[in-house]
Amino acid sequence: MEILYEDAELLAVNKPAGLLVHKSKIASDETDFLLERIKEQAGANLYLAHRLDRATSGVLLLAKSREIAGEIGRAFMAREVVKKYLAVVRGWPAAEGEIDYPLPGVREHGPRKPALTRWRTLATATVPIAMGRYPEQRYALVEASPETGRYRQIRKHFHHVSHHIVGDTSHGRGDHNRLWRIHFGMHRMLLHAWRLEFAHPLSGAKLTLVAPVDAVWRSVLERFGWVDATTV
Repeated sequence: MEILYEDAELLAVNKPAGLLVHKSKIASDETDFLLERIKEQAGANLYLAHRLDRATSGVLLLAKSREIAGEIGRAFMAREVVKKYLAVVRGWPAAEGEIDYPLPGVREHGPRKPALTRWRTLATATVPIAMGRYPEQRYALVEASPETGRYRQIRKHFHHVSHHIVGDTSHGRGDHNRLWRIHFGMHRMLLHAWRLEFAHPLSGAKLTLVAPVDAVWRSVLERFGWVDATTV
């Protein structure tokens, strides 16, 4: 597991896409979990400070004690942690904007809670492949910054505004997912937890953790000439 940061209280890893973070009733037959892997690798007990979907790659923060995990958790709840994700979406969104749309929890018909995601468009591309009534398809690379942490928030919010995330089999567009599978060999969701910015729970020093994209993401960025768009 690629370690992005480590000190006496915290450890951050670059989570691979497709790996469950921890045991879940949703995937009761699964036996491979990030938390178990990193505990064995680090030779220590670790506690999740937050979570990522199975299909999402990127920065995952863990704590070396329950107390520190609690402090980080409170910072997330208080919106003191800046979260930035990279996503490839269908269509060309506006240069920037926000999606303010309440979402339920894991149970789709449960009570809805306030949810806010801000985004900015980093780059766009046109694919000369006809589909439906359109002779070509438009896609964009966006930076999404969820202010809240609802279940599958980014995926559901971009679905809500019809800029579905490419490769999202639950909330995306099947026709566009098929196009990417057939023409680009893409068999996963293009959502990456790119950056976390927060104050260290003990020292108060500002930390900025950045997760490099993997080979699949790099191939997409290179194909569409988007590499420079992710240089910060």
